[in-house]
Amino acid sequence: METQTPPHAVPQLDGQLCFALYSTSLAMSKLYRKLLRSLGLTYSQYLVMMVLWEKNELTVSEVGERLFLDSATLTPLLKRMEAAELITRTRAANDERQVIIKLTPHGDALRHEAAKLPPSILQATQCNVEQLSGIKRQLDELRSSLMTAAA
Repeated sequence: METQTPPHAVPQLDGQLCFALYSTSLAMSKLYRKLLRSLGLTYSQYLVMMVLWEKNELTVSEVGERLFLDSATLTPLLKRMEAAELITRTRAANDERQVIIKLTPHGDALRHEAAKLPPSILQATQCNVEQLSGIKRQLDELRSSLMTAAA
């Protein structure tokens, strides 16, 4: 005799936090893809650029720590960014194992165009600044908890 799992015991897609986060991330990425097209950047490149706009001349590992990415994931991305003349990659003089990432003048100049993105994002979310700040704070706390649990 085959037993069936009652329908209420099976996880429902729309009731899952992971799916809400995933689908929201997809929607946000789609919006950024549209907005970043004029800058000639992918979303991943934009994240690297934001890190470097905050503090230029960082090692690959420092950029990776900020973005929660390992160097094996970052290196191909950084090579494409170097080919696009957004950044330069040079070996550190005191430790050749370290690669220093630095903005080119072209990469640095994109900062001014990128400053136009936040108002577009705010408008697309149909939230106010306080609402988005609260959501971000909750997501930061959730990420921290999940990273601790996954360790």
